[in-house]
Amino acid sequence: MQRIDRIAEPWGTRTPYGPGESWPTRVDTHLADGLTEEDVDRWVQSASILHSNGDALDIAVKDERIVGVRGREGDRVNHGRLGPKDLFGWQANNSPERLTKPLIRRKGKLVETDWETAMSAVAGRCTELLEEQGPSAISFYTTGQLFLEEYYTLGLIAHGGIGTNHVDGNTRLCTATAAAALKETFACDGQPGSYSDIDHADVIALYGHNMAETQTVLWTRVLDRLAGPNPPKVVCVDPRMTPVARAATVHLAPRPGTNVMLMNALIHEIIANGWIDREYIQAHTVGFDELEKMTEEYTPEVAAEVCDVPAEQIREAARVLGQAERLLSTVLQGFYQSHQASAAAVSVNNINVIRGMLGKPGCGILQMNGQPTAQNTREAGADGDLPAFRNWSNDSHVQDLARVWNVDPMEIPHYAPPTHVMQMMRYIEEGTIRFMYVTATNPAVSLPELARIREVLAQDRLFLVVQDIFLTETAQLADVVLPAATWGEKTGTFTNVDRTVHLSEKAVEPPGEARPDLDILLDFAHRLGLEDKDGAPLVKWSDAEGAFEGWKECSRGRPCDYSGMSYDKLRGGSGIQWPCNDEHPDGTERIYVDGQFWAQPEYCESYGRDMITGAPVEETEYKALNPTGRAVLKAAEYTGPHEMPSQEFPFQLITGRTLYHFHTRTKTARAPQLDAAAPEVWVEMSASDATDRGLTEGDVLEVTTPRGRVRARLRISGVRPGVLFLPFHYGYWDTEKGSQPKKKEAGRAANELTVTDWDPVSKQPIFKTAAAQVERVASGKGKPAPAPTTTGSAPVTGAVPPTVGGDSARAQELVGGQA
Repeated sequence: MQRIDRIAEPWGTRTPYGPGESWPTRVDTHLADGLTEEDVDRWVQSASILHSNGDALDIAVKDERIVGVRGREGDRVNHGRLGPKDLFGWQANNSPERLTKPLIRRKGKLVETDWETAMSAVAGRCTELLEEQGPSAISFYTTGQLFLEEYYTLGLIAHGGIGTNHVDGNTRLCTATAAAALKETFACDGQPGSYSDIDHADVIALYGHNMAETQTVLWTRVLDRLAGPNPPKVVCVDPRMTPVARAATVHLAPRPGTNVMLMNALIHEIIANGWIDREYIQAHTVGFDELEKMTEEYTPEVAAEVCDVPAEQIREAARVLGQAERLLSTVLQGFYQSHQASAAAVSVNNINVIRGMLGKPGCGILQMNGQPTAQNTREAGADGDLPAFRNWSNDSHVQDLARVWNVDPMEIPHYAPPTHVMQMMRYIEEGTIRFMYVTATNPAVSLPELARIREVLAQDRLFLVVQDIFLTETAQLADVVLPAATWGEKTGTFTNVDRTVHLSEKAVEPPGEARPDLDILLDFAHRLGLEDKDGAPLVKWSDAEGAFEGWKECSRGRPCDYSGMSYDKLRGGSGIQWPCNDEHPDGTERIYVDGQFWAQPEYCESYGRDMITGAPVEETEYKALNPTGRAVLKAAEYTGPHEMPSQEFPFQLITGRTLYHFHTRTKTARAPQLDAAAPEVWVEMSASDATDRGLTEGDVLEVTTPRGRVRARLRISGVRPGVLFLPFHYGYWDTEKGSQPKKKEAGRAANELTVTDWDPVSKQPIFKTAAAQVERVASGKGKPAPAPTTTGSAPVTGAVPPTVGGDSARAQELVGGQA
């Protein structure tokens, strides 16, 4: 047993293991200062809430307060390990800044009120607009951090009760392309891979996926394989020198916006060298001839010119991918938030499919999520899609959902694709959407082109409801603010990237008058008087377990089948992977075994879209293309980014995450160890670009795009030349100062600078190709940027003190077999 500074050493102690072996256990624990495990009154089952890995943990409770966490040794996901956000993020629950009473806007100011007044205002305004304009006036924008039961209830209220098509989640900003890519290749959402594929793979390819910072425990698993015998080779595609890039066998650092060019060149090389499984392609796919023809002209030399990556590096990466015996591929924001996002992510699928690398140990694809319950948002229909991966273009699917809900099929909107959040903002600007219900997300910081978003959300004709745990930047613009309970204060389930479902039990009471999100939604539905076609209440449940039982019936027979699960079955032991049903009572580790897909025309979730225009494929066209439900190999030609560097704006700006924060720091800024590790925004630039401009570490720069300005200290890092990096977590004003910036002042939120543009297929905003310039406004005077040294922002010049957490950041590690 040892105590490790988990800010200084985010991934903890190595426990090496070899291919095919079981990942050794290591139980990580962090308790409030001075407490020991013997002091804890009780331990309550849960899982991580500040990233998508799904680390299983127990919540420590003493004197009815959360006082720490401990990893669950027997869980299949983390084998007891926890990351820094797991270990320290729970402190946000105890923050004195928590919302404890409803707020309502009176004479331009938010003032405290009671629940009856607040909910009467919310339901009353919704009812008025339904009578005046109809469902098109009403919109919902939710999160990736609620529970499955809450998403399903929200989807039922919005789709089955109100009948609006304006429903989306902030998963649009992080995982919409994951869903789109899976739908394009396999005609259905659902991850083909399993985390245990890391135990078997001989090549792990990470495309725009800084796993070391976004899923620290999963990267710990990779590090332990790399430290053991016969380690896997690692291919990394990222314009920054991240911890993943430093561990890579081959690191490709393309120009932002050129991912499709690079992927086409990799596919070209793999096909040209015969590193494909022709028998698998012939038996289980359609579209290979078109893919081969499309990529013929994309040689490494052609790609080298566009991507600014050496042709031999591209060849070497293709050789590693093409000669792998067990290939695991993962994808995240570097592809999802960039130009031609869906086409690039689909190309990753193409490589695994043409190599026959699916459905076997070590052979899989993880189109990763960024949030703990992003998968549930998509499954339950809170991102606008129909629940349980039903196809909104298939009338029989709509009729089946109407049967489950006991409503008329025509009451469920399916006349057009669901409205994504960026389109919602346009409708608000135009005045057609006049009610927006925002749950557990902060679009006033996270959406692109913030000056515009602030104006949109502040419109008098928009009735804005915000349901959250803190008074966020978005909540400060609201007409009504509803104080919610959060993780540890309510019960529900959530599902991670590899389809593992965990139960999170209520450990403590929420503060003040805060209520669980499910209770608030049930109250809202009751006040609206929503009924089924027999006149009974539309929502049939009154608690989380009842909602879960309702969801089980909705998912029965669909790909994401939960019908074999129960709360009792999820208690203790390990999480369970869906599908879990009579055929697979213990869950399913890998899907698409032996080329069996969910792509049959009558069953699939989507018929697909055109990769360039985003136009939907018609049912008849899909049936002609894929009558027997095979995997679809889709090719896409490369097109240049919409905003290119110029003499005035010579850099390309990319935004992203850091290991120590989550989204807009609503929770992590209130965990002292996490906040101290990355307390303020910074901007990264390469050493050559800094030298050319006479800049040094810590200089105060103003970063400008055609949309705004951000002021930040300079970190000279391993980012590729010509590129600037800004972390997106920081709000557009310093909340400690308590004031918003004046219009002409430089802000600190990266999204002051990003462009209103999105991928045509997934509708995911593009955060990684803005043209930018920099200007030094003050000398650093020897003070370094406030960026961590342990991450992708590690300095490459100057003497910068290492990032440490000190005694308060020490966590206990108990490696399996230790006494």
